[in-house]
Order: sequence, then C-alpha cells, then structure tokens
Amino acid sequence: MATDIVIPSDLWEEDEECVITAWLADDGASVQEGALIAEIMTAKVQYEILAPASGTLKITEEADAVVAKGAVIGAVE
Repeated sequence: MATDIVIPSDLWEEDEECVITAWLADDGASVQEGALIAEIMTAKVQYEILAPASGTLKITEEADAVVAKGAVIGAVE
C-alpha cells in the first residue's frame, strides 16, 4: 500500500503555495522512513520533506513545480 508524500499545510501561514526546489532521492529509489527526500521553498523559508514510510519512491511532481499546501507530490510504495 502506498503512502502519499504531502506538502504540509501547517508549517507556514503566509503563502498558499511553495516550490519543490529539489528531490534528494531519485524516482524509483529505495528510501527509509524519516530520510530527507526533498526540499521545498516558500517565499521566505526553505523546508525539508522526509519520507513518510520505507519503500520505493514514486515522484509525481518534478523539481521546480509550484504546488499548493496539502498537495500530493509523490508516494512511497
């Protein structure tokens, strides 16, 4: 069963969107729960995205994509 990778909606208040600045693991890579897998940037702050589960990373939103709070950007299968 896949676990979605979701842009947090509670980390910041000002902006409704952010940019995926980098994926730190490749699509199809094996990742461990809690590992740093991506970085996102709001207008003012950069945040780290951690793997929500262990498994195979499936990226659905590429780097440089503008995404909203709560958006699903990938999954761990």
